Amino acid sequence: MRILLLGGTAEAGAIATALAAAGLDAVYSYAGRTASPKAQPLPTRIGGFGGADGLAAYLRTERITHVVDATHPFAAGISRNAAAAAAASGVDLIAVERPAWTPVAGDRWIEVPSIEAAVAALPEARASVFLAIGRQSLGAFAVKPQHSYLLRLVDPMEILPLPDAIAVVDRGPFTESGDRALMERHGVALVVAKNAGGVAAAAKLSAARALGLPVVMIGRPAVPPRKVAPDVASLMEALRHGADLGV
Repeated sequence: MRILLLGGTAEAGAIATALAAAGLDAVYSYAGRTASPKAQPLPTRIGGFGGADGLAAYLRTERITHVVDATHPFAAGISRNAAAAAAASGVDLIAVERPAWTPVAGDRWIEVPSIEAAVAALPEARASVFLAIGRQSLGAFAVKPQHSYLLRLVDPMEILPLPDAIAVVDRGPFTESGDRALMERHGVALVVAKNAGGVAAAAKLSAARALGLPVVMIGRPAVPPRKVAPDVASLMEALRHGADLGV
């Protein structure tokens, strides 16, 4: 068994630790979008593969038998490439998916299917907007330059793609009290978030709920059907014993 772990998330770090502790032959792959990725207890590669064909070639060259997709729920491109490459190479693919967030009492969600729909959902009147969506899609909001934007980034950007923006460089997990103070300090009137799920980034939702703020929640992109393990323990069981997993 030789495993390629597609990572970049907190779950991937836990999987890497479990694989290393079990003595399994595995390689951790970062996409390379973060300047200072966390060190992992496995051999690590950084960078893309060159699409589905390039990934399929890597799987064959490196004699990979299993691909574990533990990427971010919005990294749909690599997930689609992984599904295509695994199928083309006859390699077993297992995804570890964190459950999506669901609204609870007190939430004021505006659920939208895409970044473009999130932009359209912003008010026309000037407001302070917390864009808690990472850096990849910030430029789409430039069509509404009347707003002031609060950005939270893992790495600093030399030039911000929005005319009226403040960037806070920080890395989770975050706390409700910290996010509430951040929003109050900047007079945030609306939060835009991707439905990434998980615990590390959920504090902004609790803070928005406590402050009575609306949240524009962007739904997850579609990915191909694949085997899914709900947690690290289920993944390790499947790898060790070929346990059945749902699709």
